[in-house]
Order: sequence, then C-alpha cells, then structure tokens
Amino acid sequence: MGDIVHRRIVRALLASAALASAVALAGCDTDNVTLSAKAVRPLSPDMVAELEHKNMPKDSPILIRIFKEESELEVWKQDADGNYAHLKTYPICRWSGELGPKVKAGDRQAPEGFYTITPAQMNPNSNYYLSFNLGFPNAYDRANERNGAFLMVHGDCSSAGCYAMTDEQIGEIFALGRDSFFGGQKAFQVQAYPFRMTPLNMAKHRNNPSMAFWRMIKQGSDVFEVTRHEPKVDVCDKHYVFNAVSPGGAPLNLSPRAACPAYQMPKEIAAAVKEKQAEDERKMAEHVQHGVQTVAVRTGSDGGMHSVFLARLRQRNPWDTYNHTKVAGAQPGDMGNNVNPPREPTDESGSTPMRAAAASPMSESGATSGAGAGTGGESAWDRFTASVSHAFNPQPAQPTQTETHVAAAPLPKPKPKQTAVAQAAKPKPQQVAADSKPQQIAEAPTTQSDSGNASAPAQAQSNSFDSRWSTSGFSR
Repeated sequence: MGDIVHRRIVRALLASAALASAVALAGCDTDNVTLSAKAVRPLSPDMVAELEHKNMPKDSPILIRIFKEESELEVWKQDADGNYAHLKTYPICRWSGELGPKVKAGDRQAPEGFYTITPAQMNPNSNYYLSFNLGFPNAYDRANERNGAFLMVHGDCSSAGCYAMTDEQIGEIFALGRDSFFGGQKAFQVQAYPFRMTPLNMAKHRNNPSMAFWRMIKQGSDVFEVTRHEPKVDVCDKHYVFNAVSPGGAPLNLSPRAACPAYQMPKEIAAAVKEKQAEDERKMAEHVQHGVQTVAVRTGSDGGMHSVFLARLRQRNPWDTYNHTKVAGAQPGDMGNNVNPPREPTDESGSTPMRAAAASPMSESGATSGAGAGTGGESAWDRFTASVSHAFNPQPAQPTQTETHVAAAPLPKPKPKQTAVAQAAKPKPQQVAADSKPQQIAEAPTTQSDSGNASAPAQAQSNSFDSRWSTSGFSR
C-alpha cells in the first residue's frame, strides 16, 4: 500500500510540473517535466533527529503558519499522539506589499487567510529552486471578488506577491510537505497572518482598515491554538467560518456567497475558544488603556525581510567585513544574488514615517525599549535602512510609479580620508551582481500605476527577480 501511495504522489508532482510548463509563466514556472533531484532529496540527518526527538513520524501531516510583520514561517507537524506541535520556525527572506490581504492582481500583496495545498500545487521544477502555489484566490477571495494568480512560497529570496525563502529553507519545507503526502495527507493547510495574533499586536494595529478582516481570521487562529488540530475552514456569506456543524447533526451546506445557514461550533471547542477570546479582549483593552502606541497606517510599503537577512545586507557596505561563506543547513541559508531590500515608504510630506513596530520593541506589558522608541526623531530603524539603501542605491532615488525592483548598484567610492587598506577592500563595479543567474529578457512593457496613468517603460535588470516574470504580462 505504501508503494501505491508513493507512486500516486509522484504522478501528482509530475502532473503539477507539466501543468506549469504548459502555462509557461515567467514567474514560478518550470522548464521541463522531469522530477528534479532537489525535489526528492531526503531530509537532512539533523531534521530526522529533530523529528525523532519530538516524537513526530517522518511522514505525519504538517501545517504551516506565516506571520508577515515578524517575517517568520512556522512548520507544525503531528506527533505520535495526533496533535500538532511546533517543529521549526524559518525566517522569511522577503515578502512584498504591506500588512493586509491581497485584493487585486498587481497590488504586490502577499495573501493573508487560509489556503489548502495539494500535491498538484507543488512545483518540483520551479525557476525559484522549489515552490508551492498557495491557491489564491480561495473560496473566500473569490466570493469577495479578489483576483490575482500564481502566489507562491518559493526560494530565491525575491518577492512580487509571494513569500520568498532561501533555497535551503524551501528545500527542507518542500521535503516536509512531500513526505506528509507520502504518508497519506491529502492536503496541508497554510495559515497566513499579518502578525502574531496577540492582544498586544491587535491593540497596536487597532486603527488599521483591515482590522475587521484580521478579527475574522483570528478566530481560526484561536481554534488552532486551543485544540492543536487543523481548523475546518468554510466560507458562507462572504465570511470565513471555522469548525461549523449543523445544530441538529444534519449535513451542513455552506455556499461562499449565500447567507449562512444555522450552524455552531462543537461545544467543547466553542467553550475553549470563547474563553480565550474573552481573555484576549481583556488584555487588548488594558493595552489601549495604558496608551500603547498604534502603528501608523501607511500605503505603498515594500514588504519586509527578517532581521537576520537585513543584518547580512548591511554587511555589504564596503567598510564592513563579513564572511560570505554559505551557511550549512536550512536556517537561514544563503540569500543568493537576486535579493533586493525593502524600501521604506514616505508620507505625503515626503519624509519617512517612523517604523514603530520595528523601532520600538514592546513586551506584552506595553513597555517600550530601544533608541528612538516613542519619539518623533530618527529611529534606529531609520538609520539602519538608510545605510542599507545607500549601499544598494548610492544615487538619489527618483519617484516612480512602476513596480520594478532596483538591482544592486555598484558600491559607493571610498571617502577621501580612507586608508589604502580600506580602498583596496572596495569591490569592483558590478561585483555584487557578477554571479547572478544569466537571463535573456525582452524590454519590460509599459506599466500602469494604480491610478491608471501609464508610466514610461521600465527596463528590468537581467539579474533581477522581476525580469523573470514581469515581461510575461501576468500580474500577481
């Protein structure tokens, strides 16, 4: 029976590769239908040992949770008792857009919500090492007339609406998903959140227009946290509903756009969820009463990147020293040559708003810490991102409404008073991009801003992430 399941899954993986080749997208597409060696590579001995230590069968079901603001992806896995337990947290190398759900194609938003991953959504021959399709739009997205396509979790550390990991990370995540399919799991769930759904975070973001949506998906998070089982997700009346059953025990027919019939959550789950939600609301009210600082609502954000990767980018400053030896293992892994750091948006006055969430770490008690926290002056985040931006873009950035990344520019010349040793350490122009993957692309088409005004043609860099998808005419 095990061999039969294995053959079925391999056929499903091959079918997904063939489908991707037929569509021939420039984003997360495939070049052939041969199952790559990287897609069948076994888990590392360290991961196998970790599974044994946590009493998790190698082929037991998995579940993934994603948190944008923290830039973290968690893998949970069923233990021998059938309960989900935390296996590993991976720092996300890059995600694009801002906090909030994806609404339309081209908004560059990484999705939020609940998504189901089947074997056919696994891409073993992705141009971005390995990937799986989130399945956007799902039933909720379609009911609310949200559109877009080809939103992935993939490698290569560059994003245009996707959650991008390093190649090492996605290799391990892909293998965990693959082995769960081999064990009989028909699909695994991805829960994508704007941030960890704590009372403090809810209080800090209480003024965000997406708060009603976030309160809705928090119900699914609460179900998972109190049960340690995958929540059953349905959609009716254009809303998510979780673990819904008929009051009388009859089959429940839920339609995404139709009004919800009478339903309820199983009593034992409902009681635990209600207790948790009441406690969370009490703590949230305390944070508000104590004057917790709200996070500014901004548009035009360029996504995020985990601090471990931001710190690496800073080391590309020519006056710093850094060992660029590739990291062994899957966390966090090598960033590659196509990564672009997130840009800081500007407000209407043209100044960069303070990034409260990053510059002002806050405990659950509401106490702030860190230089510049709670002030209107330049924060540590502002100074840090300025140094990153200067290292990658020594020329002043020009306002643009196109949606293209800027590839790493030649590093700035040393200051006049630098020593000969420092001057010798300066890399030659083009050194940063010299090892980039060769790509042959056509001139980028004219792009159109959200306001509907056409802008000048944007020439995508040959080593950039956008060069591999923007010319296809598809928007995410």
